[in-house]
Order: sequence, then C-alpha cells, then structure tokens
Amino acid sequence: MADKTGILEKLSSDIGYHLLDQQMNQFNDFYEMLVEKNKVMNLTAITEYDEVVLKHFIDSIVIYKRISEDNVESIMDVGTGAGFPGIPLKILFPEIRLTLLDSLNKRILFLNEVIHNLGLENIECIHGRAEDIGHLPEYREQYDLTVSRAVANLSSLSEYCIPFVRVGGKFISYKSGNIDDELNDAKTAIHLLGSGIEDVEKYTLPDSDMQRSIVVIRKEKKLNNKYPRKAGMPAKQPL
Repeated sequence: MADKTGILEKLSSDIGYHLLDQQMNQFNDFYEMLVEKNKVMNLTAITEYDEVVLKHFIDSIVIYKRISEDNVESIMDVGTGAGFPGIPLKILFPEIRLTLLDSLNKRILFLNEVIHNLGLENIECIHGRAEDIGHLPEYREQYDLTVSRAVANLSSLSEYCIPFVRVGGKFISYKSGNIDDELNDAKTAIHLLGSGIEDVEKYTLPDSDMQRSIVVIRKEKKLNNKYPRKAGMPAKQPL
C-alpha cells in the first residue's frame, strides 16, 4: 500500500491539496470496496488503482477550493453512481451535509456499506429519480451546492440538478472533452431554470492529457414549480 499511497499523495498534491493520513486511508478503503463490489455488479469500467485515483478520486476533488471559498455547508450529488464526486468530497469535508441520489437501488446499498465502513457521518443516500425527488420540499432548493458527474447533456443535467439548489447557491457540472457547443445549447435551459453561467474552468488532469471542464451555474431566483418536468422528459425533450 506504500506505493499506492504515494500515488494518491502525489496527485492530490499536484492539485494543491495535502491529504491527511486518515483521508488517505479512507480513499484506499473506498478503492478496495469499489473493486471488490465491482466483481458482482457494474460500478466502474476503471479498476486499476492509479486510474481510479486519477479519474475518480482526483477528478472528483478538483473543486475543493470552490467549496472552501463559498463556505459550502450542504451538497447534493445527483446521479452519484458509485459515489462520485460525493464520497471523495465528503472525505475532504467531513463536516458538510451530503446527500447522494441515484436511480439504481443496488448502488445505494453499496454506498451505504461504504459510508458505514469509512465512518462517514451526516450523509444520506436516496434511491429515486431527480425529476421526482426534486419536487419534495425536504430536498427542493435546500442545498448550497449540487454536483454531478453524470453522463447527460448540460440542458438535461441542469433540469435535474438546479431544483435542489437554494437561491444564491450553485450547480457544478463535471464535463470532459470539448463542451463549447453543449454549453451554448444549454443557455436557454439554464435561463428558464432561473440561473446563469458563472464560470467555466478548463484544465488537464495531472500527469495525463485528459481534458476536463467544470461548469459553474449560479441559481439567481426561485424555480418555477413546473420544473423539473415529469420523469423522462428532461432527457427526451431538453429545454
């Protein structure tokens, strides 16, 4: 594990974050659980340690400065899958209230195991669709920040994620590849959802040529009650 810990320590240092020993242990325990469970259910196509560290762990925590600077106290991770970016962010910021949302119950059961084994607190896993959960008053407009690494176009993602953000809060979408056209296509949807694009940060993951983008969307006013539309609509007919 010494060599593994060295990879994790180096790559996190490359993005300016110095992990505590406990955090490194939690990341390594998470990795072991991920690859073990992946033998019986499809959680990730990436299983080599150095690739998981770079493409899942580091890619998830690149927004740590934004979380610190915005004094974020609550995060909703929409379409969390195997727990990305939510679990890595929770390891960095254990005091933050975190909700993980996914439509597949098998993933939620796995995440509950991870939470228990890593000793994480003030974290909730929800099985459901964003279009339904986004209308529940206990979740609607209740979060400082919503995040998503889900594979969907930005117009659809915005309709899934912005309903959870309080007015003045933000939605951060993790994207790969060239996103200029997608960003332009999403402007109408973002406007209809009472929000605006605050920032787009393009970067390369350390020790790689993998291009990534962070799209930061700010919630400017209370959301119209008709959004999100019924399940399936945001994907079939983006705003």
